[in-house]
Amino acid sequence: MRWNGKGKEYNNNALLFEGEYLNGKKWNGKGYDINGNLIYELKNGNGNIREYKNGKLIFIGENLNNEEYIKGKEYYEGRLIFEGEYLNEEKNGKGKEYNSNGKLIFEGEYLNGIRNGKGKLYNLEGKLIFKGEYLNGVRNGKGKEYNSDGELIFEGEYLDGKRWKGKAKSYDWDWILLFEVECLNGELFIPK
Repeated sequence: MRWNGKGKEYNNNALLFEGEYLNGKKWNGKGYDINGNLIYELKNGNGNIREYKNGKLIFIGENLNNEEYIKGKEYYEGRLIFEGEYLNEEKNGKGKEYNSNGKLIFEGEYLNGIRNGKGKLYNLEGKLIFKGEYLNGVRNGKGKEYNSDGELIFEGEYLDGKRWKGKAKSYDWDWILLFEVECLNGELFIPK
């Protein structure tokens, strides 16, 4: 049966939705959690979503056709931990991850909820430590790795999260270049 027109949904006498339906889908109206907190509003099948867990906000976003998130922000214990694009309620597209102190730790591309494509990784002080390609959540493809002072320490290709082919550099405590070596098949060697 496909509902059309005005209606209300309840769970154990708690109002969960009040509004209009079109072809069996919520179309215009407001949705609530079991405590009566507003968690989403829809207009023509699209709207803003707010999700709560144990009374705490865990997600704010937009949805399309009352089915898929398209943009959103995730929270943990009141702190922003992710903001970006979604498809089918998973991270898909561009996004940013934050640590518990609110510092950016990653910005880049996601596919099916994990890092895939180009991305930048930052340390706890917010300094860039890696810029390159990811596949299935790990470094894979071309990339550049930096130390905490911004010095390039590796440039080349990664395979399954490990340095695979390229050039590595090492510095002493005063950041004076000690040596530069090549990396091939994951092994370091000094070219002759």
